[in-house]
Amino acid sequence: MNGTDRSSGVGVLDKTSLLLGAVEAGPASLSALVAITGISRPTVHRLAIAMERLGLLARDTAGRFTLGPRLARLSVEARQNHLVPAADPVLSRLRDLTGLSARLYLRRGTKRVCVLSVDSPAEPADAVPVGSAFSLRTGSSSQVLLAWEEPDRLYEGLQGARFSAGMLSCVRRQGWAQSFGEDGPGIVSLSAPVRGADSRVLAAVALSGPVTRLSSRPGRRYAGELIEAASRIEAGLPR
Repeated sequence: MNGTDRSSGVGVLDKTSLLLGAVEAGPASLSALVAITGISRPTVHRLAIAMERLGLLARDTAGRFTLGPRLARLSVEARQNHLVPAADPVLSRLRDLTGLSARLYLRRGTKRVCVLSVDSPAEPADAVPVGSAFSLRTGSSSQVLLAWEEPDRLYEGLQGARFSAGMLSCVRRQGWAQSFGEDGPGIVSLSAPVRGADSRVLAAVALSGPVTRLSSRPGRRYAGELIEAASRIEAGLPR
């Protein structure tokens, strides 16, 4: 083993860590993994295949080993744990600046869940308690949480949705989404993505209120403030 690596004292874990470290720098063939780690070829092969089955490693089109999808999901979950503390002061500022309710939504399976809500005192009917879950088929936050998904998950999310693939293409171009009456009668919402260091969408930050306040073109009036708030949240996340 490379003497510069920290040892756990558990051989198989140390070897697994070495393999992950080797592919972290870029795709690597089986021979390259052997050369980099100093582990015997049969052991590297056995561990790499097992790690691939667990989603810790994957293969590129050339058959080389890369970091697997499970690690990407774990990374997203880890960053999401820091979202609420980073977003709390930003949403309070956004609410005070606009006079509208500001919220943060995460995707949980086929639902979007409100994990932070800073309600406008002027619009009590628009209140959304933390923990409230809504369908991913409606609302501007759902559009944002789906728009940058992989094609198969995007297709699945569009089944029965109140929005279309064309609308999500527009969301990707402009960087924000809007909806009318989908979060309640007469309620308009506007949402933008919050991204991690790898540009993956972690959450949706949203503004909502009655159409009499937001008008029929809320993006023109509030998209700039909303996108700036998303950037502030991102700046408060660990890299």
